Amino acid sequence: MNSIKTMVLLVSLSLILVWAGAAFGGKQGMTMALIFAAGMNLFAYWFSDKIVLRMYRAKEVTESEAPELHGIVRRLIQKAGMPMPKVYIMEADQPNAFATGRNPKHAAVAVTTGIVRILTNEELTGVIAHELAHIKHRDILISTIAATIAAAISYLAQMAQWAAIFGHRGDDEDGRSSPVAALVMMIVGPIAAMLVQMAISRSREYAADESGARLAGNPRFLASALKKLHMSSQHIPMHANPATSHMFIVNPLSGGGLLKLFSTHPPIEERVARLESMSL
Repeated sequence: MNSIKTMVLLVSLSLILVWAGAAFGGKQGMTMALIFAAGMNLFAYWFSDKIVLRMYRAKEVTESEAPELHGIVRRLIQKAGMPMPKVYIMEADQPNAFATGRNPKHAAVAVTTGIVRILTNEELTGVIAHELAHIKHRDILISTIAATIAAAISYLAQMAQWAAIFGHRGDDEDGRSSPVAALVMMIVGPIAAMLVQMAISRSREYAADESGARLAGNPRFLASALKKLHMSSQHIPMHANPATSHMFIVNPLSGGGLLKLFSTHPPIEERVARLESMSL
């Protein structure tokens, strides 16, 4: 169901892009925005792992340096039939973790010193299994596609704003202007694209929870870990870049109210409830 939901959301993003392109710039404007956004996100897809790991000063650790952590990763990848990812540790008190890499052969799992300190071996197994599920599902690729389309929509909106300033009428290839549609696109398009993009991220988190719980062998491992991580994230701050917050197993940034619509993560209570229902 999560895969179907992701597909529907990606199609929705594509339809918003088509509408935005038709509202301003026609097919030519839409194509230019998509190419520009694709170029930026292709770069991010190939190099974001190195950038993010360097951003958080993550240090690659060997099996002799972190035998228990390596042991957990190795047992899980053998069970999942996956290549061994690189293992990193970040010096951070907030317990958290993320996975990165463009495909299973070029992947990395990073955990904070805080998460190693507060979780039991079973709970850490649940967390690592969740991150390996992201790698196996190629969620980095899905996120890149969603980001490409959303960015193209934002660029179209910016083009429309500049065109309005300089008096461009926004005629389409048939010569019919649509100033009202262009105005609506400038305001609504980027917001709608961001909402759909965030919904895709939340959908992939649910999917990783489910697959990770099965891989770990007991859904309660991850459920218990999420409870601890959520509580700790509320009390222990982390200097995280909002652009990378979607990568972590729990959002390192806090927000409530309407901000939940723009959250990259589902509510912890819902994630825990789904996991606990799997063990009934």
